[in-house]
Amino acid sequence: MGLVRLLDPQESIDYAFDWSDFLASGETISASSWASSSTALAIGTVAATTDTTAAFVSGGVNGGVYRVTNRITTNQTRIAERSVIVRVEER
Repeated sequence: MGLVRLLDPQESIDYAFDWSDFLASGETISASSWASSSTALAIGTVAATTDTTAAFVSGGVNGGVYRVTNRITTNQTRIAERSVIVRVEER
């Protein structure tokens, strides 16, 4: 299932990806977008540097399992995606 993170329905937590292992020498992130597998899970503030991306995630239904995906485009026009599975649990 991949990387699984827990989220309380009342929380807003940041999720981040370090893309430095993917990027070639001199390559940087030129665009980043985030998406959720369901509108029940909200993507809030997003940010990107030359080699990392982050987004605040909130909401969801207790017991729900969602996929959050980050897609980047680099200055060399390469496109890549990474995802995290978010399981919502009341804590």
